[in-house]
Amino acid sequence: MNYKTDWDDTISWENSICRWDEGIPLGSGRCGCLCWGTPDSLRFSLDRTDIWDKTAQWSPTEAFTYQNMVDLVHKGDEEQIRKIFDAPYYYPTPTKLPAGKILIHFSPLSAHSPVHSHLSLKNACACMHIGNGQTAAALEAWIHAKRHVGIITIAAPPDCFEAELLSPDFGIAGEADTVTCRDKDRQISQGTLRDLKYAPARYGAKLHGPLRLEWFLQEICADFSYGIVMAVETGRTQTRLAWQIISSEDGSCYLEQGKRAVTDALLADPDDLFAEHKDWWHTYWSQSGISLPDARMQKQWYLSNYLFASASRKGSAPMPLQGVWTADDGTLPPWKGDYHHDLNTELSYSHYLKANHLEEGESFLDLLWSLRKRGQDFAKTFYHADGCCLPGVMTIDGQPLGGWGMYSLSPTNQVWIARCFSEHYRYTGSRTFLRDRAYPYLRDTGCFIEDLLVEQADGTLALPISSSPEIHDDTIRAWLTPMSNYDLALIQDLYATLLKLSKELGQDDDTRKWERLLKKLPPLSINEEHVLMLSPDEQLTESHRHLSNAIAISPLGLLSYKNEQDAAIIDACIRDYEKLGTNNWVGYTFPWMSHLYAAAGNGEKAAGMLAVFWDCFCGPNGFHLNGDYKHTGHSDFTYRPFTLEGNMFAADALQEMLFQMKNAEIVLFPAIPTDWARRGVSFATLRGENGLLCSASLFESDRVCWEIYAPQAMTVTVHFKQSQKTRRLDAKETWRDTFS
Repeated sequence: MNYKTDWDDTISWENSICRWDEGIPLGSGRCGCLCWGTPDSLRFSLDRTDIWDKTAQWSPTEAFTYQNMVDLVHKGDEEQIRKIFDAPYYYPTPTKLPAGKILIHFSPLSAHSPVHSHLSLKNACACMHIGNGQTAAALEAWIHAKRHVGIITIAAPPDCFEAELLSPDFGIAGEADTVTCRDKDRQISQGTLRDLKYAPARYGAKLHGPLRLEWFLQEICADFSYGIVMAVETGRTQTRLAWQIISSEDGSCYLEQGKRAVTDALLADPDDLFAEHKDWWHTYWSQSGISLPDARMQKQWYLSNYLFASASRKGSAPMPLQGVWTADDGTLPPWKGDYHHDLNTELSYSHYLKANHLEEGESFLDLLWSLRKRGQDFAKTFYHADGCCLPGVMTIDGQPLGGWGMYSLSPTNQVWIARCFSEHYRYTGSRTFLRDRAYPYLRDTGCFIEDLLVEQADGTLALPISSSPEIHDDTIRAWLTPMSNYDLALIQDLYATLLKLSKELGQDDDTRKWERLLKKLPPLSINEEHVLMLSPDEQLTESHRHLSNAIAISPLGLLSYKNEQDAAIIDACIRDYEKLGTNNWVGYTFPWMSHLYAAAGNGEKAAGMLAVFWDCFCGPNGFHLNGDYKHTGHSDFTYRPFTLEGNMFAADALQEMLFQMKNAEIVLFPAIPTDWARRGVSFATLRGENGLLCSASLFESDRVCWEIYAPQAMTVTVHFKQSQKTRRLDAKETWRDTFS
């Protein structure tokens, strides 16, 4: 194979970083840090995925039920729908919380001295140099990939700076202790940290041999406290700091455990400690790779994978909206830093399977599985149904957070997250996972949807009410004639998957049930121009950020370009989106459109969409900022609330351009630009179905060599342009071949 392992792994900043959402991102999958600021207050904003205030300031009433929602929709009572189902969102809690910060104050240095910074993606290490011309000070920061301990090394005399550990600027319990309810002033960030009233943080310090220990503990409620412990080792020309975010959920001795962790880190050999960290990242980067003639796009793929590993790790909570980088600007995080299931969580975990980063992606499945009982309870109490359904917008422990009811409480969002289990099985082929987790979770979801379906006059089944994220926002028009193509495509996919898996497991009674339900579903609604409609009697007539009417094409893949009728639909949908324009798109919409172009084999436009996304909707650190914050004219949304789903969905779109596999059919380089084909492109160990690993290189537009490893016996067909080859592979067999 001619796969290149060298790639530019450095992200650089020439001047001081003055915004938190442009900070240098570090993360260990559980803890995160943003490095930013000026020399008089160089800031290390610290975060951990499971630091939450779960306090509910709102209590569900008897009116908070799905049946009541159905009744109010049929009455057209928009005001009551908002009052009842959007209500939990009006309050500042529950919410994700920032953990705190470390400030380094370089008093002798001018605040106007620039901070030159760079981030090594390969080593997950940030370096900062302060001064103009001759360097006055240098800092290095990283978070140990296994120990979840942050290290900051300061190369400067100890008398020229101070290190300060600070808790967030919360409000104080007892000061204006009224509940804040913003039902008339709904914002993306629903309040400030001062709206949260807690007992003051308790600080402590002591000497421990050659180290100075400092810490604070912040009580959030009677059941939950967290804090940060920092150890400092001072030398004549170098000072080393170690920090760890601790939580009462770590055990009763969490403060002592934190002290021991930071102490052990500083007393360990520095080279050995960093070697442990680098080894983890070396293993991670060896799991897959790409080589493109477009160096900028190649770097963005690696940057997206860096952000993914930094924000998601098995054994830790999965990434919420902002991963491990909660806002550090005095406000509550955008959309409370929660878990949105009408797109965000699913797209955030869309690329990891093909990128061969299984463990990092499994954290989301582990959370969903741990909340299965919570989902079963919510299905009963809210929907009065059997099976399992988590709220479409939820806290880390599965409680409803409210929001526009047609989406935050849409039952089909449960179908989308359940699909994450079947996709994990499809890409791993693990029969144990299928038997013990995937099928039980999908079956729970299938039974839940079955309880909601109502027979129509024509004998087909439909939900009693339907919507399509986020069409018509939160108005009464958002309730579409059942069923929307969004709801219908998800339910079709669910029952088709359950039918297939029940046959694999020999569950004959289930097979008959899923087959019966699947046959009673109506077809997707398509207009006379072959465009997928929003619903049976409405089509998309304006530019919109959520391409929910086309979910059957991507990411569900229910339509295939190999089928002439499906191809006509895919082409028609693409033309329709092109006609409607991008003025109401946000960042993630561009990768979604890239997926549609990739499905149609249009590499030029697929790459073009990704270029717009990465150039215009991502910050210098790679963060997806949702809006066209540079005002380039690609969207009327020019705000900049940071979320991560666009990053991962863009990485997935690029992978789809290079390698596709479904039903044992592999397509190599199905949608790449002509220039890439001419100059050469390759990828290494991208994952396909049943754990298959594929590497391939394309030379001079039409010469391809590939290597396929099959961990279990399977028959596969490899396609490139008009050529194809089929072979039966034994377990653990490697197939090397070419098209020329």
